Amino acid sequence: MTRTLKKRPFYGSQSQEIADYEAPHRAAARKAAAEGIVLLKNEKQTLPLAKGSRIALYGPGATHMIKGGTGSGDVNEREVVNIYQGLRNAGYTVTSRDWIDAYDRIYTDARNVWRDGILERAKEEEFFIAYSTSPFFVPDGPDVEKTDADIAVYVLSRVAGEGADRFNEKGDFYLTDQEAKNIRDICGFYEKVILVINTGGLVDLSFTDQYENIGAILYLVQPGMEGGNALADVISGKAVPSGKMTDTWADRYEDYPNAMTFSHMNGNVDQEKYEEGIYVGYRYFDSFQVPVRYSFGFGLSYTDFQIETIKVKAGAELTGEVKVTNTGKLYSGKEVVQVYVSAPVGKLEKESRRLCGFAKTGLLAPGESETLTIRFPVYRMASYDESSAEWLLERGTYGVWIGNSLADSRMEAMLVLEEEKVLSRVKNICLLREELNLLSIPEEKRIARYEADLEYGRRNGAAEIPMNLSGVETEVIDYEAAYEPEDDEAAQIVNGLDTEQLIRLATGEPAKGQGSNLGSAGVSVPGSAGETSTAAYEQGVANIVLADGPAGLRLMQTYGVKDGVIRMPSFEASFEHGFFSQGFQAEGTPYYQYCTAIPVGTMLAQTWNEKLIEETGAMIGEEMEHFGVTLWLAPGMNIHRNPLCGRNFEYYSEDPLVSGKMAAAMTKGVQSVPGCGTTIKHFACNNQEDNRMGSDSILSERALREIYLKGFEIAIRESRPMSIMTSYNLINGIHAANCRDTCTAAARQEWGFDGVIMTDWTTTEHGEDCTASGCMRAGNDLVMPGQFSDHDNMRKELKQGTLKEEDLRRCITRLVRVVLRSGLYETTE
Repeated sequence: MTRTLKKRPFYGSQSQEIADYEAPHRAAARKAAAEGIVLLKNEKQTLPLAKGSRIALYGPGATHMIKGGTGSGDVNEREVVNIYQGLRNAGYTVTSRDWIDAYDRIYTDARNVWRDGILERAKEEEFFIAYSTSPFFVPDGPDVEKTDADIAVYVLSRVAGEGADRFNEKGDFYLTDQEAKNIRDICGFYEKVILVINTGGLVDLSFTDQYENIGAILYLVQPGMEGGNALADVISGKAVPSGKMTDTWADRYEDYPNAMTFSHMNGNVDQEKYEEGIYVGYRYFDSFQVPVRYSFGFGLSYTDFQIETIKVKAGAELTGEVKVTNTGKLYSGKEVVQVYVSAPVGKLEKESRRLCGFAKTGLLAPGESETLTIRFPVYRMASYDESSAEWLLERGTYGVWIGNSLADSRMEAMLVLEEEKVLSRVKNICLLREELNLLSIPEEKRIARYEADLEYGRRNGAAEIPMNLSGVETEVIDYEAAYEPEDDEAAQIVNGLDTEQLIRLATGEPAKGQGSNLGSAGVSVPGSAGETSTAAYEQGVANIVLADGPAGLRLMQTYGVKDGVIRMPSFEASFEHGFFSQGFQAEGTPYYQYCTAIPVGTMLAQTWNEKLIEETGAMIGEEMEHFGVTLWLAPGMNIHRNPLCGRNFEYYSEDPLVSGKMAAAMTKGVQSVPGCGTTIKHFACNNQEDNRMGSDSILSERALREIYLKGFEIAIRESRPMSIMTSYNLINGIHAANCRDTCTAAARQEWGFDGVIMTDWTTTEHGEDCTASGCMRAGNDLVMPGQFSDHDNMRKELKQGTLKEEDLRRCITRLVRVVLRSGLYETTE
């Protein structure tokens, strides 16, 4: 096979006419958003609303809906359909136009003040630092006056983003005094009220207990550019809600186990001690029996479903057959069946129940049934024993719980394991350097809960099923296996490169002036995050483009070409549709790059629909191909450890299985388009935004493996993503980018990852404790966006012998393999 490098065109269009891809991609975004909306409450037949109803619409999100979070995850789409527009498009009459107009003026003034403050700060510090550490707080609206309407809708909105965590204060987690007054007045004026929650993370909902006439609550999250239409689809009944929570909604913020120690809450943003251990999210609330507002996996529909377990089989793989019937009379709908497993009490303390499998039905008409078959390996039920470095199942009885949420699941089978089974032998990684006071439940309480659960299962008619795992071989990882030099095309190319070319290929291309701009350092595709080096272009190694995500492709909406050369807009122009560089005009011939803004990660996960996520990924892949992007810096899949994390909106869930399965589905979709790949991120324990480049995540190896690495493991094993991005933070004292235990031992040797690993942007520019050479030693192949200082560091360490050329060459071989999979080549046999 012969490869010829393609010549790059100028991407985008010289016309602002709507391109062929835009309408179907917007339709896909709308479908995903509608399916990700969670109906939390629906009393007195509040929803759906009859077409033509008169709606009094209030709240910051009425015309300023938050489509997504800020920072590198933003998307410069053509337009956003807000909630006011969506309701009018659906045939509703909005009666509160005077309030909306007054709020628009307040909002515009607040945005301008915010922008001017950031630009003033940017005179003394980098723009991105000023921007990311100055979150915009949604302003209060004016007092509410009654209008002639059938029902009121209040849209509660919050914005958050990269670089800063949220606050447990009014105006963020809690209502402001003015918001509380407006909601009180609305509930006094109107008999029926719908609350729409347009926030990237959870907020306090205790105020809803005061008002019986808040008949319906919809969790809209941040729904992308078609959010207004998608919400109207659900409100009207055109789309029947089928979303489910991927987090536990606590009654109070203080109920979360790390509420008072997370991030800035204890004044220490340098060290983050994960003393809750494995008790994250529902694993904590369920195990400690703390009441919650909305259970993990919860979500209502406009119809009802009956879930009947047909049979459960156990072996190396657990199989459950479940019949789901739509028992309603009016609406078609979809249901999610969730399978949880409870483990016996033994030498390892365990959570009470763990999600091990799930599946979603198709659209079922009233009276229609579908039988789902849910399979998963028993490895999902295993616990990690640090003392022996083994994944194992302890002897005893395992309960199989099936339902449409954790709270509504029933024990349907009891699997009896007569003797302990070791499934995998690994090695200890990322060892603790200090003691942690780990959260624990006294053994007598765990035994009492376990025995009560088994008694419940017997009363429920749960069958006892022997689980014979004698035929399952124990996997033993060989970390000392000798490296066998490979002789594929990439290795042959790299063997012909000199040391200086290797050094340049190990970073992005600073010679192109990419600089250290976070998230907008690309040159070939304006607004892309960066691109790899041209150091071996003559040897046939293309420079590939990387673009931010995960809510779509983040590119400049407009750029210019003059005298055959791209004229780059300012860095500031890449943010918020050019809000920080108003008056910008493209130099030369203008080109337009309109990308689709899809729902944020949390909302996509709330669909619990892997097929839909895969379709959404394929749509993103099509846009990557259209705009010349090889690697999408997405999906984000860190764990929702605490609701105040400023970047939770980008991530899927508090649960690693949901996170891993959604990331795998997205990857399969994107990579179904030849030459396109995902970059799962941020690897690992990036659960805090304050001081994200210096914070040390201090946690047990068990929590690391069972909670924070598990999603990455699932995504890698199931979808083979082209790349991984390491996180900024330290893990037990070692920078993630320089951590060989995670990059090589876990990802490559244990899980079989065969792609490229890269740093997050500017990771190596903040001190001597995280270097480009350290990345190469760890198996982190690519330093982005790349600085001359990174080259100097590698030259120095190669000369000293602290960096081996063999390790560097191995890293570049992995990079070149990915480059050769890009769409930048013509091939002939």
